[in-house]
Amino acid sequence: MLNKGLRDEENERINNVLKQLIALTHVPENWNLSDLDNQLKMLGLTMENLVDFEAGQLIAQLEKLHFDWTNTEQFADFLKQLSTQTAYSTLKGKAVAVYHYIQMESKTFSFDIFNKINALQ
Repeated sequence: MLNKGLRDEENERINNVLKQLIALTHVPENWNLSDLDNQLKMLGLTMENLVDFEAGQLIAQLEKLHFDWTNTEQFADFLKQLSTQTAYSTLKGKAVAVYHYIQMESKTFSFDIFNKINALQ
């Protein structure tokens, strides 16, 4: 278990990587898979992992990386954005699974997440 200082530092690092991933996918014509892969490697993931992992494996990886609920939601947002590309449309289901995981495990109901799930289904 990480102590509070290390946990905050790790949380900030994860948050920065997620912001960069979301920024890279924000404008689809500017997507660069090698840039995405480099950012994902900072989280111990690759584009190949995102495609190949089952939803449960992906969630287990996020837990292993000590993602808090906010970072987990940002990661699901990233998957949702990436799924708009035809080659990565399977990520839509994984984004839904991550959102469901947040709703169930955080013990807090979020209308925002509920609406994101409905928009994807």
